[in-house]
Amino acid sequence: MTVTAPSVAGPDRPDPRTAPASRAARLGRRLLPAAAAALAGVLLYVSFPPRTLWWLALPAFAVLGAVLRGRGWKAGLGLGYLFGLGFLLPLLVWTGVEVGPGPWLALAAIEALFVALVGAGVAAVTRLPAWPLWAAALWTAGEAARARVPFEGFPWGKVAFGQADGVFLPLAAVGGTPVLGFAVVLCGFGLSEAVRLAPTVRRTRAVPRGAAVAALLGVLLPVAGALAARPLVSADAEDGTVTVAVVQGNVPRAGLDFNAQRRAVLDHHARETERLAARVDAGEVARPDIVLWPENSSDIDPFANPDAYAVIDAAAKAVKAPVSVGGVVKRDGRLYNEQILWDPDKGPVDTYDKRQIQPFGEYLPLRSLIGAINGDWTSMVSQDFSRGTEPGVFTMAGARVGLVTCYEAAFDWAVRSEVTDGAQLISVPSNNATFDRSEMTYQQLAMSRVRAVEHSRTVTVPVTSGVSAIILPDGRITQRTGMFVAGSLVQEVPLRSSETPATRMGVLPEILLVLVAAGGLGWAVAAGVRGRRAGGV
Repeated sequence: MTVTAPSVAGPDRPDPRTAPASRAARLGRRLLPAAAAALAGVLLYVSFPPRTLWWLALPAFAVLGAVLRGRGWKAGLGLGYLFGLGFLLPLLVWTGVEVGPGPWLALAAIEALFVALVGAGVAAVTRLPAWPLWAAALWTAGEAARARVPFEGFPWGKVAFGQADGVFLPLAAVGGTPVLGFAVVLCGFGLSEAVRLAPTVRRTRAVPRGAAVAALLGVLLPVAGALAARPLVSADAEDGTVTVAVVQGNVPRAGLDFNAQRRAVLDHHARETERLAARVDAGEVARPDIVLWPENSSDIDPFANPDAYAVIDAAAKAVKAPVSVGGVVKRDGRLYNEQILWDPDKGPVDTYDKRQIQPFGEYLPLRSLIGAINGDWTSMVSQDFSRGTEPGVFTMAGARVGLVTCYEAAFDWAVRSEVTDGAQLISVPSNNATFDRSEMTYQQLAMSRVRAVEHSRTVTVPVTSGVSAIILPDGRITQRTGMFVAGSLVQEVPLRSSETPATRMGVLPEILLVLVAAGGLGWAVAAGVRGRRAGGV
């Protein structure tokens, strides 16, 4: 006779024969949301340039909404952080191209903290009616904070900057990057709610009316708004046209070493301008009214170095047009990243000093602390650049050209100030040579396309090593160069002076969305407190 041993399992003790399986199941239930959050972040990254997969942002936020829905704030914090890392680690890998992985990993880890806080907030508001609205507003609030702190912010990776090829782009003209990004995130969260409700509809043929309306409006309102905003997008000339030339001189070699070849970089841009002049004289291209050089095209101060002055002056005289030159200038003991308006007859006649300078690149925050940790960094940024204080709008051949130098293109206020100061077109002189062939230059080019639609202005992008481009006010790139080649782009472009709603309202839409986020979060916290009190009674 076979005797079966009695089970030791009891009401408080799991059966040892099933415990491993149950532990594995619990572990799987914990790991699955974490993996889904991280992969959703990667999906959002893949939606960004140089790819044109803008629509992947919608399932990215749909998955994020699904994993956050109904969770506590601690879980939301962790899952939000994983989403942020999945997104920002690959997006910002270019920041470590020349300085190693340390700064890249630190930047992504710090920026992901903002996404973590948003995740905690989204988890809380998913219990509210119309939660996609509150959740999308919270994302916008997180981007608003990230664009301002620390060290005056780092807006790189705003959802809007991944939508240059998307159907939602016209919304940039309505309320700038906050409204464009809000619409994309709202649509993604609305899609998440619609997918959640679909099985209920199939089983019962009924669904709570409020939830159905929220899901439907979350998806349809952003699309309808984008379609309604299309008339705001136009490439028609309002103040005539101007023929621009964008010069890309190229650099002897990529990386941080290009700074040691300052004279060679200047010579390259002067030579390419003289080649352009020869092509004009031969009738191969139209004569430009204005010529635009990139940032750092003359890192030799022409005001202190007669030789550099002579090289630039000869190039301007050869092309017979005013040239905007990117220079590094020392004045009163201070260093400035400057654009210099160079007249072919009068020489330098105006300047613009970059206002939004790059931390750890153009100035070193916490210099003494960082020097104690890594002395190499203090030697790379041996002297801090000083900030300009005034908008830069050059009058060139009768056209008003607003200057937005490289990193400034990521900041809403820096671009808008040039337009409200009278710019009829915008130039974004940049230097991406230190980032080699990374995705950085394509991400920055997409920003300029969004800015073109946001303010309804032609945007030119002269870059030392590429990609340089000419962008019409409707966001279309009409000409572009390759990377690490010398060349020039010449085109007649429209001048415009009307202001879009985004230009007129400035920061107001962002403030309103932040208030919506605060209201939703306050409602969720109050509801949670009431629920705990009721449960304790």
